[in-house]
Amino acid sequence: MAQIGFIGLGQMGAPMASNLLKAGHQLAVFDVSPAAVNALVAQGAQAAGSPAQAAEGAEFVITMLPNGDLVREVLFGEQGVCDGLSASALVIDMSTIHPLQTDRLIADMNQRGFSLMDAPVGRTSDHAIAGTLLILAGGTGEQVERATPLLMAMGSELINAGGPGMGIRVKLINNYMSIALNALSAEATVLCEALGLSFDVALKVMSGTPAGKGHFTTTWPNKVLKGDLSPAFMIDLAHKDLGIALDVANQLHVAMPMGAASREVYSQARASGRGRQDWSAILEQVRAVSGRANKQ
Repeated sequence: MAQIGFIGLGQMGAPMASNLLKAGHQLAVFDVSPAAVNALVAQGAQAAGSPAQAAEGAEFVITMLPNGDLVREVLFGEQGVCDGLSASALVIDMSTIHPLQTDRLIADMNQRGFSLMDAPVGRTSDHAIAGTLLILAGGTGEQVERATPLLMAMGSELINAGGPGMGIRVKLINNYMSIALNALSAEATVLCEALGLSFDVALKVMSGTPAGKGHFTTTWPNKVLKGDLSPAFMIDLAHKDLGIALDVANQLHVAMPMGAASREVYSQARASGRGRQDWSAILEQVRAVSGRANKQ
């Protein structure tokens, strides 16, 4: 069992630390909230008076903090982790922060002779309590292998994201997509209501189509990701159907800003001569306007 310094005992961090204790690890914990520290001490952890103290004698230090500035302060600030950290220890940042901040943290730790990997988590606080988080592990192959026993004490699934900084990158993309889709789904639901359509019927239909399953797992693997843009469903037709939906929404006074923004992308694609290509060619359109047409 490992000696671990755990810093950040919030809604996610506290149950994660608790699960490490249940797995038999020894923890020194630090948080700005004395109540949060005391709750873990009651479960068998040791209280640390500073991040540096939490790091003393630790084989691993885990940070689970609200933002990148706090991670930097905890690592490099007064009585920070680096003041008590062994050169052989591995720091695992499990926070959700800006990926370029993660890159700088890794570089600055390396420059000081220390090792840091990123391993943000997916799912919710309920999963943190149950120990069934999705762990998105960045880091070198050696770091991921070394950290896996600890990470799997907090989660039920670990994905090796492919190298240092890649864990936070895939977490960012996942959150971006799911958060934006939440707003689009809300527009679709309100349009259902305005049209008098049963949500249960909509749910049954969408659960079996790209609307509910997503294009990553349905249309794209069979078309654009294979380099096949022959139309199974043309961009021209998608643009037409989207226009009908927006017109109906306008007449029923339903706000559809996500849908309206999407129509502009389809309009750009048509203006670029993609009207008769498969609708998955929207990926190629976005690549083109982003200057990344030949960089995939």
